[in-house]
Amino acid sequence: MRYILISLLFIHFNSLAQERASTYVDNQGVIRWSNSEEEVKGFGINYTVPFAHAYRTAEKLGINQKEAIEKDIYHFKRLGFNLYRIHVWDTEISDTLGNLINNEHLDHFDYLLHKLKQNNINYVITPIAFWGNGWPEPDQNTSGFSNKYGKGDCLTDPKCISAQQNYLTQFMNHVNSYNGISYKEDPNLIAIEVSNEPHHRGEAQEVTKFVKGMVQAIKKSGCEKPIFYNMSHAVHFADNYLDGGIDGGTFQWYPTGLGYGKELTGNLLPNVNDYKIPFDSSFKSYGAAKLVYEFDAADVGRSYIYPAMARSFRSAGIQIATHFAYDPTFMARYNTEYNTHYMNLAYTPSKALGLMIAAKVFEEVPMYKSFGSYPDNKTFQNFQVNYQNDLAVYNSESTFIYTNNNDILPKSIKSLNEIAGFGNSSIIEYKGKGAYFLDKLDKNSWRLELMPDAVWVNNPFGRNSLSKTIGVINSVKHDLKIILPNLGNDYFVQGINKNNTYQTQAKEGVIQISPGTYILSSAKDTKIQTGTPFKGGYISSFIAPKDNVDKVYFSHKPYEEVIIGDSIKVEVQYIAPDKPDSIYVSYFKGWRPQAITLTETTPYIYTGYIPVELDHAGFLNYYVIATQNGKHITYPAQKEGLPFQWDFYERATYNVKVIPKHFPLHLFNAKDDTNDLVRQWRKGFQLVPTTEENEYEAQMYIEKLFIIDNENLNAEPIYDYTFKHFIKDNIDSREDNLAHFTRINIKARSLTNTPLKLQVALVMDNGISFGGLVEIADKTDIYSIELSSLKLVKTVTLPRPYPSFLPYYFDHELSDSFDINRVESIQFSIGPGLNDEEQKQAHGLGLIAVDLK
Repeated sequence: MRYILISLLFIHFNSLAQERASTYVDNQGVIRWSNSEEEVKGFGINYTVPFAHAYRTAEKLGINQKEAIEKDIYHFKRLGFNLYRIHVWDTEISDTLGNLINNEHLDHFDYLLHKLKQNNINYVITPIAFWGNGWPEPDQNTSGFSNKYGKGDCLTDPKCISAQQNYLTQFMNHVNSYNGISYKEDPNLIAIEVSNEPHHRGEAQEVTKFVKGMVQAIKKSGCEKPIFYNMSHAVHFADNYLDGGIDGGTFQWYPTGLGYGKELTGNLLPNVNDYKIPFDSSFKSYGAAKLVYEFDAADVGRSYIYPAMARSFRSAGIQIATHFAYDPTFMARYNTEYNTHYMNLAYTPSKALGLMIAAKVFEEVPMYKSFGSYPDNKTFQNFQVNYQNDLAVYNSESTFIYTNNNDILPKSIKSLNEIAGFGNSSIIEYKGKGAYFLDKLDKNSWRLELMPDAVWVNNPFGRNSLSKTIGVINSVKHDLKIILPNLGNDYFVQGINKNNTYQTQAKEGVIQISPGTYILSSAKDTKIQTGTPFKGGYISSFIAPKDNVDKVYFSHKPYEEVIIGDSIKVEVQYIAPDKPDSIYVSYFKGWRPQAITLTETTPYIYTGYIPVELDHAGFLNYYVIATQNGKHITYPAQKEGLPFQWDFYERATYNVKVIPKHFPLHLFNAKDDTNDLVRQWRKGFQLVPTTEENEYEAQMYIEKLFIIDNENLNAEPIYDYTFKHFIKDNIDSREDNLAHFTRINIKARSLTNTPLKLQVALVMDNGISFGGLVEIADKTDIYSIELSSLKLVKTVTLPRPYPSFLPYYFDHELSDSFDINRVESIQFSIGPGLNDEEQKQAHGLGLIAVDLK
């Protein structure tokens, strides 16, 4: 009987596959559904649980991969994603001849696709990754052709090319063991990308021959899906790829580079101002479609940027896109898979809501529609982005989504059917640190889904490990105020997720509530059926990680300096299994200990001010002490006890310099700041000590200003090397006396026998730069630029983006005046002011320090 049922199920799905339309690319380069002729619209994520590090990590943590997949797909639906993409680790499911191996990885991939199908999520599959399966761990000795040949030989070796063709045919013929549909016939598979980021070199005709062979191998299976090929990694071959018979090209976008190692700061909207494809005319002449297989603002912890990226994609004619990469929830606590990325609804709620809004951009914004340049494009259609408030908003007649605190009014509060947000808004007041979702069920009732608090306790973008916690989850009660006309001020609340029996009634719109799923209704009794299917689950569904605050997590970054007479703000993040009885600052006034109690201003953030009573330059030293149940922990030593006890031997303190306002403002110090420079890698960079005590020199030797880009051989030469340093914290620390500064001092030397022309520019919060040139001799000296002499200069988009064909300079029409209060970074450029001969010469800079005086 079981066999008969399964067989009937497979027949049913196969009939659906035949009835449901596949996709095609029309002669205008638009992917369309065959049955309706409508444009295919898609936005979603990459996600890797069936393979490699994610699969192994699940095993290490004792996680059932299939259950994890089901839980994460529920969140995909919750966020409005309708598209999925993956580069399949061919090395784990093939042999050296390209034969498909039916193993646990392929089984879990089948299961993932089956569950995506059940949730009406389409997919783009890249069957060949070329990678080993290790990252971030060492590669294993896998059975596949990629392991034997490596990416380079995969593109040129006839035996490996034959293996890939064999593999592609078998891959498309593979029948999903969970629904009986072959990949080639799966209506949810809307496009195939041949391989992940091939780096073609050599002759153009050989590249076309290679692509043709792969296309033919896919079609040999009988597959009629649109076939795409990567364009980002050797764009000078764009026409040759298209000559290979593909239906379109794939692109990536990492506008903030990759691997900075910690969070990037400053306004990054200029970095995503546009997505200019210099060879777009080829797509139009061939009638080829465009999709984005990967994108992210890497090393960015903010939420505002994703809808802006989506806007630029649509303006460039990008039809569908998938973010890279969604962290499986079971390992998001550690962020070990790709440490330069971090995305998960539970652990990065604001960022995830930013992606939710980006999905709406792809749904609503027409392809090729332009909204001008930054800052005019911050508001477009139903969308707005705001760097200063780390805010993205989608505001339509029926839906209101926001990523952070705001006071924006919904377009039509009476017409709202869906609300998703983080923090406070004009209709929701909530101080918790998790996302929330409200969906209107009928004229009297709403469904509330409230996620637990997420708190980052370590740098998510650094070197990570399963023994290093990045983020924690905490389920605690917070006040929640809801202002919706059909609910009123005294609405009723009923918990409906598993084991949630909470009931209460609002007072003046306010309830105290823990994470979970609830029915909110103006009527005490509702007829809502909690078992009714709802957005990938049921009305009663609630999926979130268990609480994992297993110890005290404490962090505090002291000010480096304050002006004489100013108070010192002390801000501490403290999260523990239990709230502290108190947190206070201890310091000495003369020989007498003083205490300042810190107040919890927002959940887990404690703030207070130390009055500075020094009337001369010096240092203020202090401790932070957390108390609980009579126990005292003193920081920064993180030791039990009080600092004024006779046997407390840990003497480490937080130290703040107290200085007169005429002291210089330090913007760069080679010893402390070299590792944080935002720059393109060049051989020969190093940090060395000078003959002066405790002084260091950052040495940068630039043999060639222009280096041929192997991924864009047709690029126009730009003779420039620019790097920058973020200084917003430095500027903000002296905001009350910035007007006293009149010049930039640069302590440096040329590393060659000829003087070096160096442009130094201050970059404001809108992305425009004001700078001046100095000529630096080969002996260390201090060189000055008067602030009054600064002129508008070009801003280089840093970090440099991937793909490399994107604009080198920020293209704008702004003409603001220089305002030192708005400065966020300092930009150093070798290139401006050089003649043709000097542009071809080698240059070297030894940079020691930069100050404002």
